[in-house]
Amino acid sequence: MSEGSLEAPTRHPIDWQNPDFYDEEKLYAELERVFDICHGCRRCFNLCDSFPILFDLVDESSTGEMDGVAKSDYKKVVDACTLCDMCFMTKCPYVPPHEFDLDFPHLMLRHRALEAKRGEVSFTDRQIAETDRNAKLAGPLAPIANWSTRTKNKFTRGLMEMVTDIDARAELPKYSSASLEMRAAADKPEINKDAPAFGRKAVLYATCFTNFNDPDVGLDVRDILAKNGVETEVVHPHCCGMPMLEQGRIDEVAKNAKTVSDALLPWIEKGYDVIALVPSCALMVKFEWPLILPDNENVKKLSAATYDVAEYIVSIAKKEGIAPGLEPVPGGVTLHMACHSRAQNVGQKAAEMLRLIPEADVQVIERCSGHGGAWGFKKPHFDTAIKVGKPVARNAAKAGKAYVTSECPLAGVHITQGIDMLGGDQPKPELVKHPVQILARAYGIKR
Repeated sequence: MSEGSLEAPTRHPIDWQNPDFYDEEKLYAELERVFDICHGCRRCFNLCDSFPILFDLVDESSTGEMDGVAKSDYKKVVDACTLCDMCFMTKCPYVPPHEFDLDFPHLMLRHRALEAKRGEVSFTDRQIAETDRNAKLAGPLAPIANWSTRTKNKFTRGLMEMVTDIDARAELPKYSSASLEMRAAADKPEINKDAPAFGRKAVLYATCFTNFNDPDVGLDVRDILAKNGVETEVVHPHCCGMPMLEQGRIDEVAKNAKTVSDALLPWIEKGYDVIALVPSCALMVKFEWPLILPDNENVKKLSAATYDVAEYIVSIAKKEGIAPGLEPVPGGVTLHMACHSRAQNVGQKAAEMLRLIPEADVQVIERCSGHGGAWGFKKPHFDTAIKVGKPVARNAAKAGKAYVTSECPLAGVHITQGIDMLGGDQPKPELVKHPVQILARAYGIKR
C-alpha cells in the first residue's frame, strides 16, 4: 500500500445517472467504509463539525469502532458537511489516486442526492434555493425586503425563523433595486487603450449574488478591467446551481450547467475569456459541472475558459503588466481566503492581487469562516457556524488592520458578525465586501 498525499488529487466524475448511485445498501456500505478510514486517521478533526461528530459517535459506541455506530446516526455526519471541499483538497491523504479512493464531500453529496430523490428536501428549502426567482421578486421591493430581513427587526425575523428555519440572528444578504446587468447596460466605462493588456476581452458571469445582491462588486471589476484595457460584457443566464447542489439536486444543477454553458459559448467563440464574480460559482463552472456532465463539450469549453476574478487580474499583472495608477490604501487588510477559492487550487490569488498595491499590508487567514452557504443561515447550524468561524473572527479582530475582506460574500459578513459577538473595546475593521474593491480604492474608483 502506498503512502498518502504523494500525488496530486484527482476526482472521478459524479456517477449520478447510475441507479447504483441511489442504492441505499451500497451507499451505506460505502459510508461505513469511508467513515472507518476517517476514524483511523482523524487528520480532519479540526476542519468542520462532521468529523468531531463522527469521531464522537465511534468513541461513544459500544465497541469503540464503526460497527458499534447505528447507521441511523450517519445522517448527523452528512448534515454537518458544508461541501467546502477542504478535507479533499488540503487534509485527506487517501484521495484518488490512492487505492483507498476517498472523496468525502462527494460521498456526502451522494447521501443528499438519495434524500432528494426520495423527496426529502423540504418545500421551504427548495424555494430558498431558487435564488434567481427570489431575487427578481425581491428586487423591485428591495427597501421593504431589506427592512424585513434586518436582524434588528425582531417581529419579521421571528416569523421568518418559524416559517423557513432561518435563524433570526443570522445576517442575511441585502437585495439591490437594480441588477448588475441593468446598471452595466446603462453606463459603460471607457477602455484604456494605453494599458499593457489592451486587446483582451472578457465576459463577466454576474452570478446571482453579484447580479441581484451586490452589483457594486461587479461594477468595480468592470472599471478595474477597463483601466487595464479589457473590454467587458456582463451576462447572467442563470444561477450556477450551488444552492441546489448543497441539497443533492444534481439533475437540476445539470440543467443549469447546460443553460449557462450554452449561453456563454458564443462569447468564448468570439475570443472572450469568462470571469466568474463569486468563488463558489467559479468552482462550479470550472470543476463541479465537468464532473456532473463529463461528456458535454460546451461545459468542457466553458470550464477551460473560466477564471476567478482575482486569478484573472493576477494573470494580467504577470503576462502583460498591471496598468499604472495604483496608490497605497492605508491601514492594512485582513484577507480571508474563502474555501471555494482555495478549492480551485490556483494559489492565494486574492492576496497576490492585493500585493500589487504599493505599500500593501496584507494579512492572510486561510481557514474556514464556518458559514457554508445557506447551511450557516439555518437555525440548526447557526451556532455551529459561529463556533467553527470563531478562530477566523478572533484573528481578524486581533490583526489590527483597517479592513477585513473575503472573496466569499457570505463569509465576509459572517466574519464581521463573529467579531461583533466577541465583544471587546478594540476598534473593529471595516468590512470590504470583496478584495477587488480594495484594488478599486487604490485606483481611485469610488462609487
